[in-house]
Amino acid sequence: MALVVVVFASILLLVLLVAYFRLNTFIAFLIVCLFMGLALNVVREPAQRMSIADITQSIQTGIGKTLGSLVIIIVFGSMLGKLVAESGAAQRIANGLMQVFGRKYVQWSLMLTGFIVGIPLFYNIGFVLMVPLIFTVAARTKLPAVYLGIPMLASLSVTHGYLPPHPSPTALVGAFHANMGLTLIYGLLVAIPAIVLAGPVFSRFLKKYTQEPAQLFTAATLPEDQLPGMTTSIIAALLPVLLLAATSLVKLKVAPESAVYGIANWLGDPVIVMLLAVLNGAYVLGIRRGWPIKKVMGTMEDAIRDVSVIILIIGGSGALTQMLLDSKVSDVIKEGLGSMHMNPLVLAWSIAALIRVSVGSATVAGLTAAGIVAPLVVGTTVHPSLMVLATGAGSLMFSHVNDGGFWMFKEYFNLSVKDTFKTWSIMETIVSVVGLIGCLILNLFI
Repeated sequence: MALVVVVFASILLLVLLVAYFRLNTFIAFLIVCLFMGLALNVVREPAQRMSIADITQSIQTGIGKTLGSLVIIIVFGSMLGKLVAESGAAQRIANGLMQVFGRKYVQWSLMLTGFIVGIPLFYNIGFVLMVPLIFTVAARTKLPAVYLGIPMLASLSVTHGYLPPHPSPTALVGAFHANMGLTLIYGLLVAIPAIVLAGPVFSRFLKKYTQEPAQLFTAATLPEDQLPGMTTSIIAALLPVLLLAATSLVKLKVAPESAVYGIANWLGDPVIVMLLAVLNGAYVLGIRRGWPIKKVMGTMEDAIRDVSVIILIIGGSGALTQMLLDSKVSDVIKEGLGSMHMNPLVLAWSIAALIRVSVGSATVAGLTAAGIVAPLVVGTTVHPSLMVLATGAGSLMFSHVNDGGFWMFKEYFNLSVKDTFKTWSIMETIVSVVGLIGCLILNLFI
């Protein structure tokens, strides 16, 4: 019992350091790991205690193990997203879809744009890039910006929380030892109803929010003749999804000993997928359109700076997970939570949701919950990909005042705090709850 108390005290300390004292999240993770290791020594027998060298080694091992397999994927994903944004591919996709759907279904065009562009784009970049586009469409159609914006932002939120190659879902795939391709396929099945219900359906009740958006948030748009083609833009943005999904389906249909299976296995490796996607994006969105190689490389280098903070957060969460393993506390947690006889999907979602509401960061919530719940998956019949999705869905639950996204939405759309709760926070809650329901339904068939 004392060990469990130490764990929950450590998580509470993490919440206080991040949410109340506003400490850098990576530093907060390291402090909590040290606190946990030392506090466990106090309540344990001398033979079971960890020396300070063991504790720091555990932290280093956790960071190395977690980031070793993820850094390449996360960095490549950020590079591809930056290329899609800077080249005008995102603008081309939005313009093309709006022409196809017309004014009557303009929400659906924005929702699809958010989904396609949200696959490679890191969330904060996608938000900043897409919101001025929403304002442009709102001015053109004379429709409320909130009414138009919620469907697109629901798409961005879902891709950020559910789908590889985004940092948090990618890290969760590793934590639960899931297959990335299958996670992406199941994630798409869960994501579609979540986006539709939180986007076009929910936003039907938001036409009364007619505030003019803040005028200082404007973005320069490229001339039409400087944009890449529609097909090129979509393929460049969705190439990671297409490769992961296609190779996973091929592997399900052919014999494991066949040459086709071996080729699909190689092409479906996440590192190879992201490398091919970045090389393709650099060529078709940059070099082929006359960009000097220096500009292409500069754009990709800027992308690394954009994602560096997330990499550190993921590393810190890996250190905490390793502390739980090396201190053997994960075994105690497994026994304690296992005796509750709660569905592991509901348990993962609940813990992630609780941490999300407390801390504000979806990434911190998802990865911390995975460190606690992952030992439970061993020996159960729950598909690990569904554990990834349930945890990711929980990490999006009820964004409020401790989440930067809450304040970005409030300021960009010129809303009061009360109205932000009634629009943004409810949208995030719908995305989270529908995601859990989708996982529970899929669990009946997988």
